Amino acid sequence: MTRYEALAAEIAESIRTGVLHPGDRLPSVRQARASRGVSPSTVFQAYYLLEAQGLIRARERSGYYVADGARHLPPEPEVASQPEDDAVPLDVSERVFEILESSMVRNVVPLGSAFPSPLLFPLRRLGQIMASSIQNLDPWSTVDDLTPGNARLRRQIALRYLADGLQVHTDEIVVTNGALEALNLCLSTVTRPGDAVLIESPTFYASLQALERLGLEAIEVPTHPREGMDLDALERAIERHRPKACWLMTNFQNPLGSLMPDAKKKTLVELLTRHDVPLIEDDVYGELYFGDKRPLPAKAFDTEGIVMHCSSFSKCLAPGYRIGWAAPGRFARTVARGKLTTTLGASAPAQAGLAAYLEKGGYDKHLRKLRRTLAEQQTCLAQAIGEHFPPGTRATRPAGGYFLWVEMPKQVDALEVHRQALSQGISVAPGPIFSAQRGFTNCLRLNYGHAWDARTEQAVATLGGIASATWVRELAPEAS
Repeated sequence: MTRYEALAAEIAESIRTGVLHPGDRLPSVRQARASRGVSPSTVFQAYYLLEAQGLIRARERSGYYVADGARHLPPEPEVASQPEDDAVPLDVSERVFEILESSMVRNVVPLGSAFPSPLLFPLRRLGQIMASSIQNLDPWSTVDDLTPGNARLRRQIALRYLADGLQVHTDEIVVTNGALEALNLCLSTVTRPGDAVLIESPTFYASLQALERLGLEAIEVPTHPREGMDLDALERAIERHRPKACWLMTNFQNPLGSLMPDAKKKTLVELLTRHDVPLIEDDVYGELYFGDKRPLPAKAFDTEGIVMHCSSFSKCLAPGYRIGWAAPGRFARTVARGKLTTTLGASAPAQAGLAAYLEKGGYDKHLRKLRRTLAEQQTCLAQAIGEHFPPGTRATRPAGGYFLWVEMPKQVDALEVHRQALSQGISVAPGPIFSAQRGFTNCLRLNYGHAWDARTEQAVATLGGIASATWVRELAPEAS
């Protein structure tokens, strides 16, 4: 851990064990700095992290206080995954489709959804701007912007990179039909059937589906629920399997929510550069941070063009518009050709509308409101898990995104929980769909990107009851 993480963990433990009670005032930054012998920055970062986790709350001109309900929060997972170190052929799509289709019903409580609520986004404002921009659309732009995309939009994306200190030229950016197309284009650019690809464990199920479709083998690498992939294990996997690519999320990984520290990202890029393994970086949740600034992508540390950075507006601004992009470094020309020979281009009206919206401003104001809402809803979900799930349950507390990873006791079967919950109108995403090896059989991914209301709270209570009943039933033979 870094110093601020260690300080935050120590305070969190004091809250959970009752040494600090709801309403207690934390030491001021000056007092904590003096007593701990750390810098003010370290104290601020620790307090920001605890606030993002819902354990403390800031009061204007008064300081930081332990939040109400903080003791109900479940402990976080502490151990990295331990997948088998083998290349695995993929056969996951049927199970993933079956589970996802069962969740795509409006009257189901969408704890298993992959998307945040569409009500969180300025869709009316976007529609108004799009309608206006279409009227003034240059007819020739429908040809000129086919590939790599709308020039104004690519300029706005490049400016977002620049705000984070990254120099990404507009010529490197390829606009795509969502981030998933960007990721698939990058993957097909650097691999051929039979090649091995390094992935996280657990990983986003769409990466497994992409590997399966292209006839690739997956190598799952141990991943820590707080700070991401184990780099020592990654290097061993590279030396053993000679993979052609590495696909991972460094910021608020789906499903864990892990955030790789900047120093670790730098080491990651240096390691992959040394072994000439391209990094396909899925960064669709990077704008959904709860701290004081956007976490840098791994691409910020790339000096050789080896990082293929992919993102979109679907999770943070415009769901349904299906506008994403790739900034694939030295592979930009090949990715652009791949786009040209497959889908030609993304929606011209959607690109023009998003470009106009970004030019007018208001995006950052929307993001600030969205982040506050997600952070509050995360705390509500985490407290409900702590209250209703069986003893021994752990849940991640990401500093961004909209997913919690829940580790239930080993005796609980996540697929059985999924089946029983669905029969009561509640969707969840069970752990096995996030693994080529079909592990994580006692885990769930839960979505806090939808409104926290009485219906959702009751659904979590019901879900906890199902898990608890399964846990008790499995314990009964042991007790006898």
